[in-house]
Amino acid sequence: MQSLRPDPKAQYSSVYEALRRIIQTEGLLRPLRGLNITMLGAGPAHALYFACYERVKCTLSEVIQNGGNSHIANGLAGCVATVLHDAVMNPAEVVKQRMQMYNSPYRNLLDCVRTIRHTEGLAAFYRSYSTQLAMNIPFQAVHFMTYELMQERLNPHRQYHPGSHILSGAAAGAVSAAITTPLDVCKTLLNTQENVALSSMHISGHLTGMANAFRTVYRFGGMAAFFKGIQARVIYQMPSTAIAWSVYEFFKYFLTKQQMEGEAGTAGPV
Repeated sequence: MQSLRPDPKAQYSSVYEALRRIIQTEGLLRPLRGLNITMLGAGPAHALYFACYERVKCTLSEVIQNGGNSHIANGLAGCVATVLHDAVMNPAEVVKQRMQMYNSPYRNLLDCVRTIRHTEGLAAFYRSYSTQLAMNIPFQAVHFMTYELMQERLNPHRQYHPGSHILSGAAAGAVSAAITTPLDVCKTLLNTQENVALSSMHISGHLTGMANAFRTVYRFGGMAAFFKGIQARVIYQMPSTAIAWSVYEFFKYFLTKQQMEGEAGTAGPV
């Protein structure tokens, strides 16, 4: 849906129509293409992401709010965590989006990685890194601030409460996704290097840089082009962030409880 010059057979007016036609014309499993590379990257990326967030948030909260909750600390911690997260996920995003394009020429994950490396070099895997950071730093700042703000309202005592984690995560995902959609459109263009779009603009070689991506998107469709796929992006991010936060908070609660029980058992009766 974010394609600037989509194939006539891949022009969709809504999320439902896109999903229905993709399944009808390309098969039931087509919407899952790129799942393997996403899973490979998501594990280490999210481990760095949450570990860094918790550590930086704790440190900054001590400085700014004497250990209390600080929205500034939450936002800054989210920004720092994003730098590490995207360093791992950016190559995975490039491969995933290349494989998900309509009529993608790549047979599988390894074929996609080998072809990109051979034809465009290793730099191609980080061509959109600056744009990804430019998008994800404000995305994660808004995301974490919204989540923590919702937790203050729904779960002021900060206990393990699955319902509040799901609602807070969904709200945080929706708000941050909508705000950063223009940057996501530019990132998609840099990742896919959409041949039809670039050749029609008489752009030879590879498009690089966020400024060039912004100009190219604007030339194609004005301001409206920056919000292509916003509905799909919000629908995707709401359950994604709700699941991520609820699973994270569960394991945080479970592991902390296990540690406390272990320490109590080691100490023995007084």
